[in-house]
Amino acid sequence: MDAATMSPVALFLQADVVVKVVMAGLLIASIWTWAIIVASWRRFGRTRKEMARFERDFWKAEDIDAFHKEEASRELPSARVFAAGVAEWRRSTAQGHIDKVGTRERLSITMGAAVAKEVDALSDRLNILATVGSVAPFVGLFGTVWGIMRSFTSIASAQNSSLAVVAPGIAEALFATAIGLFAAIPAVIAYNRFSHAVNRIEASLSRFADGFHATLSRQLDGAR
Repeated sequence: MDAATMSPVALFLQADVVVKVVMAGLLIASIWTWAIIVASWRRFGRTRKEMARFERDFWKAEDIDAFHKEEASRELPSARVFAAGVAEWRRSTAQGHIDKVGTRERLSITMGAAVAKEVDALSDRLNILATVGSVAPFVGLFGTVWGIMRSFTSIASAQNSSLAVVAPGIAEALFATAIGLFAAIPAVIAYNRFSHAVNRIEASLSRFADGFHATLSRQLDGAR
């Protein structure tokens, strides 16, 4: 077989219909994986920068109510956690008599739930990367097994075990494995990196929520 016959396009066109379906599915999974990787990389980078700026501005602010009017509507995890805390604070302190212990507990629960909600939103597509990373090698292996079975069938039909007879099936099989690894390896690496990024964002949100809770708690100490 010449080089043109062994090219990736030729291997795909010459492959059995089952192997073609496997290759096409893995290629689609690879394209989907890279789209998620690029979008998530940009999203996490932008989110971390904007969260750092938001928290820096918050700790510099002297008036929480004024800061809330200006910044609470931003589409940012820390801004939504902050808005949830302010909303609960206003509900809990709207009565004439303030239950300090209950208010502290409700603030903690509310902001904790807001942090969990933001982390879930950030992790939304990571399960796709995990699925591709774990399943793609086995799908490629299925294509490999099928291609080798086809090679053995060719040997039996031709009653000839020369390389020219078995090479097409083996090449298709190995190509299916290669595509499976091409889809799985970036997915696994990206999943690990983005999981680490989500953990860092979650830790940052938790620290911000704890600090904001402490600020509101000090205000409660001065309330009647």
